[in-house]
Amino acid sequence: MTVTAAHTAANPVLRVAPAPPAEAAAHFRASLAFHADVSDVAAALAAGGDPGFVLLDSRSTEAWDQGHIPGAVHLPTALLPEQAEALLDRAVPVVTYCWGPGCNGATRAALALAELGYRVKEMLGGFEYWVREGFAYETWRGEDRRAADPLTAPVDGDDCGC
Repeated sequence: MTVTAAHTAANPVLRVAPAPPAEAAAHFRASLAFHADVSDVAAALAAGGDPGFVLLDSRSTEAWDQGHIPGAVHLPTALLPEQAEALLDRAVPVVTYCWGPGCNGATRAALALAELGYRVKEMLGGFEYWVREGFAYETWRGEDRRAADPLTAPVDGDDCGC
């Protein structure tokens, strides 16, 4: 199908034309340099040994107690400037997470860490998608896990194919 001026005018998706392939490739490559998804983080942690990064929960203590990813370091964003050096090694990349896609707390934490000289990525989906994809989490009561949400993860397998 050839995209014509009539298609472009009537189609909200094509009102702004897609970027040329080289520009699109540069954009998406850069996006992967800044983000990791829940499934990739879970796979790296499940592989055993050193995953090559530190997972950082930037939420409040109340949120941490409500539920957090096993093995994560708890360091609320407001405390990063004064406590990051004592808890994190600048030679080890940090992956930040917060509540979920409706929260930019992980982005604020990633910015603060980058400004302090850390290499950092943000985990897309945050704690919400960790739980929705059926991965184990810890609360102040102990470990818990929910069934995978079929809208976010394959119910009968670990690999979504993406």
